[in-house]
Formats: sequence, structure tokens, C-alpha cells
Amino acid sequence: MQMKTYLNPAPDTWADLLRRPTMAAADLDKIVGGVLADIEQRGDEAVREYTERFDGVRLDDFRVSEAEIAEARATLAPELKAAIQLARTNIETFHARQWEPVEAVETMPGVRCWRKSVPIEKVGLYIPGGTAPLFSAVLMLGVPATIAGCRERILCTPPDKNGKVNPAILYTADLVGITQIFKIGGAQAIGAMTYGTATVPSVYKIFGPGNQYVTAAKQLASRRGVAIDMPAGPSEVLVCADDTANPAFVAADLLSQAEHGIDSQVVLVTLSETMAQAVAEAVEAQLATLPRREIAKEALSHSVTVVLEDRAAAVELINAYAPEHLILSVADAGEMGEQILNAGSVFLGHYTPESVGDYASGTNHTLPTDGYARSYSGVSLDSFIKKITFQELSREGLQGLGPAVQRMAEAEELMAHARAVAVRLEEKA
Repeated sequence: MQMKTYLNPAPDTWADLLRRPTMAAADLDKIVGGVLADIEQRGDEAVREYTERFDGVRLDDFRVSEAEIAEARATLAPELKAAIQLARTNIETFHARQWEPVEAVETMPGVRCWRKSVPIEKVGLYIPGGTAPLFSAVLMLGVPATIAGCRERILCTPPDKNGKVNPAILYTADLVGITQIFKIGGAQAIGAMTYGTATVPSVYKIFGPGNQYVTAAKQLASRRGVAIDMPAGPSEVLVCADDTANPAFVAADLLSQAEHGIDSQVVLVTLSETMAQAVAEAVEAQLATLPRREIAKEALSHSVTVVLEDRAAAVELINAYAPEHLILSVADAGEMGEQILNAGSVFLGHYTPESVGDYASGTNHTLPTDGYARSYSGVSLDSFIKKITFQELSREGLQGLGPAVQRMAEAEELMAHARAVAVRLEEKA
């Protein structure tokens, strides 16, 4: 399966040729909105029916038991446990350094202001199961949630046909301190965490990647008073490769995202037709060896290669596309990276595959997709905390600041605002 190739396309065509594969939003909202409304009305029974319909199993109890967690802990291979523990350590190290110290600022004599970080009390984490059980997402969401001090850390993930959850997901969830785990997937999981049921508690913010249905459910949930991390839909990568790149490396990077799902998209940007051809040949060769090649083939069918004449045009295209993952497989990756304005996470140089960020380098892999990197950041410690501002004025501070506040309030004809200052200034010492 060959990616479409475009030679020096005009900038005004970029948006069309790089269009992501999506379902019509109106169709998604109608389908998902019905699921959420049903769960709001019928709670657990609706969740039970949707689980049977979409996951092929009927569950009397959605909760994951301690016995199931113990079984996962006992059966998981020691080598995989060690890898997960290494990843957790790196992710903890990186995210723990994101705490901001409380610093009081005296804006003028007698007027002190400061900001304090406090955890979001109840968070819901959605972990896809489907064709690829993403236990790595448990690390990316559970570690910062625990560091932040979120009191309730709820995790939902779809069961298999036997009503089981992948043991790596359970082991990782236990390792990072998830407080409750439920066997619920898809839009119904988002609905349960939004409205709460007799079994599943409602939460204040929902995190996690998913397909277009999950993304639509999260966006609908945000209209019902529940915060979300970001619109995180199908995975995508853009690789920018110059003549110093290894075509086999580039092909592997493209396929690593193509195998995520049939609605994923991968993009190659290069300044060399020779490199474009070499990468295409390497993609074909490697594709034939992949267990998930049929999924990757479908993703490649709506993926593209763009050959451009100069570096400036490549940077402009990257910033216009705003990729979730950006790999700069170029000689001067650091310099080029400084010119990037819109990307979820950037991977610099020939020896930094996207896979390291997905699993264990320490950065977070929950990132904005579908162009949302123009305005959203990826998940970080900040995603799990709120910032509350404080101010404290002495009598002298109010004497200095109060008259200006009075004049401003009176100019806006908000006389009670002005009076709140005046009554204090009129108080006899």
C-alpha cells in the first residue's frame, strides 16, 4: 500500500491534501449523545446493555476485584513488570519536577498576591482496550494523577469477550495507585464517569485517548460540566526527513503510528524525491512483516508523502498541520525544533523514535490530535491540578489601592463595589 505522494504542492492546497479521516460530527454527536442520555436516565442497566452490545459480554458487576489484580500481578512476565517499573520511574521523575512553588508577590506596599496548586479531587481515566490494550496510557495518566494528589482516581477500560481486563493494564493500574477500576469501554464509560451510576462514581475531569466515539463523548461531557483533558482522537505522526535520515528508521516510525488504527494518519515531509522513494520501499518491506499489517494498510491509504523544495516550506507545513507527534529526522534537528510552534510532542534526531515517548522516556504520550496542537498542550502535572489565587491586604495596603478601585467601580456604575472599599476606608482606626 503506497502513500499518496505530492511534489511541491502549493501552500493553499495543504489543508486538503493533509485532511484527517473523520466521521461527520453531526452523526457522531447523534449516536454518542443518545448513549450518554440513556446512561443518565438508566445508569448501570444502560451501561450493562451497551457493554453487551459493543463488547460482547454481559457483566453483573463492572468492578475489578482484588483477586483479579492479584492474578494479573502473579501472571505477568517479570521482564514486562521490570519494563513497566522503569517507565514509571522516568515518568515520575519528569512529572514531579513540574510542581510550581508557591510564591507570594507584593504588587504594592501592603498588597500580597499568590497562587496555590491544589489537586482535582476526582478524576476519571479512560484506557482503550480494543485491538491494542494500552497499559502505557495507565502510566501516562495514573502517575501524574497520583503525584498531584487526586483523591479519587477512577479507571475505565473495556473487557474482553470473557469479561476480563488485560493483565498488564491491571498490574500497571495497581502499581500507580488507581483507586477503582471498572470494566467499561467506549462512550458508555465516558457517560458513566460523567453522570455517575450506582456503581461508578461521577468525576470532575476525564482523561484518556480513544476512537472518534470516545472523543465525541468527551466533548459532549464537557458541555455537561465535566472537564476533559483535550480532544484526543486517532493517533498521528509527521516525520520530517532530510538526506541524512535512514529510510528504514523513517519507515518504522511511520508504521508505528499506522498500526494504531485504521483511522490513524501518518505524514512524511522530505526535501528529497530520492528519500521519499527509499522510504516508500522500506515501508512496503516492513509492512509485510507486521502482525497488524491490515490495520496499517488502511491507515496508509489516507496518509501522504509531501516533497518540498526548501526547509522553510517544511517548517511552515508542519506548523500548519500541527501534528500530535513530530519526528525531526534531520541533521540539525535541534535548530529546526526551535522553529516549531504547533506540535504535541517533538522527537529530535535519528535515534529518537516516537516509541520512546509512547512508553518510557518520561514525557507524556496523551497529546492533542486533529490539529488541536495549535491551541492545546499534552497532559502534564498541570492537567490534574487547579490554580487558586489568593490576595491579602493590610489596612495600609487598602488605603493605597482603594481609591483607584473606587474610581474604576464608579466608572463602571457598580456602586456596591465602590462601597465595599469605601466602608473600610471610612472606618476609624
